[in-house]
Amino acid sequence: MTIASRVAKASTAITATIAPEKAKLASPRAPSRTKGSIIDNALGRTVIQALAVILFFGVWELAVRAGLVSSFMVGSPLAIFHALLRSAQSGMLLVDTGYTLFAAILGFVLGTAIGSTAGLALWYSPFVARVIEPFIVSINSVPKIAFAPIVVLWFGTGLVSKVALAISLTAIIALVAAYEAAKEADPDLQALLLTLGASKNDVFYKVVVPSTLPYIIATFRINVGFGLVGAVVGEFISSEKGLGHMIFTASSLYDLNTVWAGLFMLMAIGFVLYFAIDRIERALLPWKAQSAASTLRV
Repeated sequence: MTIASRVAKASTAITATIAPEKAKLASPRAPSRTKGSIIDNALGRTVIQALAVILFFGVWELAVRAGLVSSFMVGSPLAIFHALLRSAQSGMLLVDTGYTLFAAILGFVLGTAIGSTAGLALWYSPFVARVIEPFIVSINSVPKIAFAPIVVLWFGTGLVSKVALAISLTAIIALVAAYEAAKEADPDLQALLLTLGASKNDVFYKVVVPSTLPYIIATFRINVGFGLVGAVVGEFISSEKGLGHMIFTASSLYDLNTVWAGLFMLMAIGFVLYFAIDRIERALLPWKAQSAASTLRV
């Protein structure tokens, strides 16, 4: 047997040995089922969350009935439910909720639109952006609640003052987020478009706006809460309707159960608005939902 034939025979043997192992490594392995996968889905999480809420209120009610906590100081879940029922039967719960919800949504939409537009517009002139940046930082550092008396003084005690206060809270956050995102837009891609003869407007609409869109939508989750804060604070100061007025009036009468009822309604509104923002984000940025769904689970 020649040396060449021996080498060929050895090579064939090695290939035959390695090929099955290589096939095992190359074949896709079925994802292993983790221990918590039975409940780690939408239905399982919902059941766990519902049980947690029931347990929380159950322990609270039992503690009140056993005399471990004072019903006057912390309220009672059953009494809170009765307060909600009385307010709903009288029609005031619907009126107050609608008033607060309308002011919060309107302030959120206008404030986010104004702030995002202003933040993106600063991309056009870095000089102007550097000039006004200290003023933006100064305004952002002031607690917006401090503007509430001035806003009420300027716009009165009606709906406009609540919307204006919500705008003052949401606009500055949207402005800062949009401006920072615009500064981080891909400079290489911008330079490439300019080299190919694109105008500054083309770069703005083709590169800057698409790259800042995820950051702007991310501020929606923050601003929706601040919109509620602005509306409720305005109702605290001066209002005849709204959940803030309901909470303020009940607290002055030491009716803690009604106070809790108003707070739980605000929580429910916040949850619904957050869920709506999540749906909007999924519709506008479908690739984010797909990347989150395909995340590797260890």
